[in-house]
Amino acid sequence: MPLAEPHDDHLPQEDLVALDGAVSNPDDNVVSETSGTSDPTVAGDALGTEPESAVSESAVSESEPALPEPEPTLPEPVRQRIVTLTAAVLPTLPADEVPVPLRRVAKFAPNRRARLGAPVIAAQLTADPLFRQRVTARVLSDAGDLGAAVVEGTAPAAADPVEVAALAYLARPRGWRELIDASGAAVRAEADSAVVAELVREAEQRATRAEHDRAVARVEAEKLRDELARVREELGQLREESRQVARTLRETQARERKATELLATERGRAARASADVDAELRRARARLAEAEAAAGVARASAKESRSVDDARLWLLLETIGQAAVGLRRELALDPVDKLPADFVADAFAEQPGTAPASPAARARDTDDPARLDQLLALPRAHLVVDGYNVTKRGFGDMSLEQQRKRLITGLGGIAAQTGDEITVVFDGAERMHGLPPAPRGVRVLFSRKGETADELIRRLVRAEPAGRPVVVVSSDREVADGVRRHGAYPLGADSLLRRLARS
Repeated sequence: MPLAEPHDDHLPQEDLVALDGAVSNPDDNVVSETSGTSDPTVAGDALGTEPESAVSESAVSESEPALPEPEPTLPEPVRQRIVTLTAAVLPTLPADEVPVPLRRVAKFAPNRRARLGAPVIAAQLTADPLFRQRVTARVLSDAGDLGAAVVEGTAPAAADPVEVAALAYLARPRGWRELIDASGAAVRAEADSAVVAELVREAEQRATRAEHDRAVARVEAEKLRDELARVREELGQLREESRQVARTLRETQARERKATELLATERGRAARASADVDAELRRARARLAEAEAAAGVARASAKESRSVDDARLWLLLETIGQAAVGLRRELALDPVDKLPADFVADAFAEQPGTAPASPAARARDTDDPARLDQLLALPRAHLVVDGYNVTKRGFGDMSLEQQRKRLITGLGGIAAQTGDEITVVFDGAERMHGLPPAPRGVRVLFSRKGETADELIRRLVRAEPAGRPVVVVSSDREVADGVRRHGAYPLGADSLLRRLARS
């Protein structure tokens, strides 16, 4: 069957000319892209809806173009069939012929396309005549002889009226509204016939059920008469049982009154016992408070006794000191202004091969590893290291675990070379896991919760006796100033890093 575009009295003249040219040449797929926008002359915004206003043909002057007729009201089966036919041909249309609102719908699965895209498809068919013509061309091609008959304005007697109405709406041949009206009347007639047949079938079923119910009712009536006789007999028995139950109830109520009185008595006893327990609890709490007060007094007494012990120890040390002074006086030893550590420092400075100390040497840079070597050479020197301050400056690209491991291993080498006591302090509320065993001569400490490594370093320095050389390695100025006030030697982190690199 040749594909000829059906007549559409809603399509503008220029669109009809362009469409006739496209249809006359089936091999030419070039179609004007005027379908991307809605035609303002199309009345209504969805299938089966009437426009807000319609102008009758008698009111239009001969010099003005006639306004399009309003869209017909479609029966629901016809509307659904139109949407189904359009949804089936959507994927076969070229991408540039599918309106923008329907391009996403065209990608849906076949069973979802008509169900989910029905409102958009209906609105586009009403508003876009060119799109409707493109859809119609493919639908009529698939319809075969029925489509040709509908285009000619006739409907075969044996054809499905819903199919005929759907094809007539899309093709819109001359007299298409009459075809839709006739199909709608046929659909309504079929619906009415189905309703009548259903009513007849329901009436027959009700009559059958009524006859069955009458038979059942007769049987039930016989059963009920027999049951009534049995119930009357049971009623007499129940009356006798009721009199017995009433007598038993009176006896039970009397026993209940006695039980209630006993319960009230027991509740009074329980209340008195609870009051006694509360009083005992208050006495126990009072004794506990007295015990706590006594414990506080005992703690105060213990503190006072410790103070007494401290005073005795101080007095003993003072006595020993006075004895030492007396011994020094008896030995005719003149008092000295320097401690033994100062003599060791002077002797180390005057060793052969060492240049006399100059102002520049005495003011050696705190990051000079030679200064660290001088201090570690002092007897019984104690090296205290601010762990993370050194590792983040020298090994910042490593993980914290690798930083700690490398620093502790290097300090072990220094301890083995010098024999000095070395303490490295890290921030941390508890000891970290994954640490290697501390080398001989190296002590690893972590600050407690609520305490920083800086505070722990200052506490370590304060614990050392005056005169012992204590070296603190940290680039933190606050740490350096704090330990300097307590007689320690602060050095920068770079001095230790250079010393470790040299080892």
